[in-house]
Amino acid sequence: MSGLPATSREWHLVARPQGWPAPEDFALREAPVSAPGEGRILVRNLHFSVDPYMRGRMNDVKSYVDPYALDRPMEGGAVGEVIASEAEGFDVGDHVLHGLGWREYAEVEARHAAKVDACLAPLSYYLGVLGMPGLTAYAGLLEVASFKEGDAVFVSGAAGAVGSLVGQIARLKGASRVVGSAGSDEKVRKLVEGYGFDAAFNYKSGPVKDQLKKAAPDGIDVYFDNVGGEHLEAAISALNVHGRAALCGMIAQYNDTEPAPGPRNLIQAISKRLRLQGVLVGDHYGMQQRFVEEVSGWLRSGEMTYDETVVEGIENGVEAFLGMLRGANTGKMIVSLTR
Repeated sequence: MSGLPATSREWHLVARPQGWPAPEDFALREAPVSAPGEGRILVRNLHFSVDPYMRGRMNDVKSYVDPYALDRPMEGGAVGEVIASEAEGFDVGDHVLHGLGWREYAEVEARHAAKVDACLAPLSYYLGVLGMPGLTAYAGLLEVASFKEGDAVFVSGAAGAVGSLVGQIARLKGASRVVGSAGSDEKVRKLVEGYGFDAAFNYKSGPVKDQLKKAAPDGIDVYFDNVGGEHLEAAISALNVHGRAALCGMIAQYNDTEPAPGPRNLIQAISKRLRLQGVLVGDHYGMQQRFVEEVSGWLRSGEMTYDETVVEGIENGVEAFLGMLRGANTGKMIVSLTR
């Protein structure tokens, strides 16, 4: 297999962040590239994903996924082109989705790769609206939160990769009211004018509880939590009897160095008979086909809007990740290696 690259650049975690990650916690290093072994493919990554859950993997603690190893390449969703194959069913030129992002070239076990069709959607969409964030939004709302037509829904972090889709799915499925929070006035306008939310507010402009009560005066039936902290406490107060909360993320607490206080009003979960349930996308791959069919249909019809914030160049991968943690993205944050 002549013509293969000799080296690949890849991002390594070199120190466990204390609080907010800093650029010096990472290093961009060169590694040799070799031809794939039996049952494996060599992929030139075209795009890779940076996601909030990756912050948790930087801590050396037991969780639902192993922590990143120090001085080893980090992992994450990526989509790319097969440039060499020793695996049946995969040919040079195929496009695949896999889990070895944060690098230019990846040798991937074929059983851990899935073919994707660039004719159906832009390849980067398989990292967002048609990928893990999209399925998280779809399953979290419809299965975990047991959404039903007529529910009033509140989404925190609503301008992000998951939240922007949750609100639109709720609207398309017949929510009586969809409310979102975001971190800037520009994003608030996007929620209402671009994504069709009924109301939205800037959580930096005042207490979340007060702004949510104004945006949803009759309360809410479903809360989709991407933020935690003050947002979760406010949502518990706003939830109606038998309300449901899908706990997807708590980005407000990811960089805390001290334990965060729990919601002070959690006792309301008893009197209101609330259900608060965590969301992990890996529990819901049985919905994959239904999810792709329905969401791709909404995209084709124009009923659903999808946004990406694209950062060019592997050398800017950490900058993109840190920007995503700060809320610099609208929609999905993608690192593109196509230039």
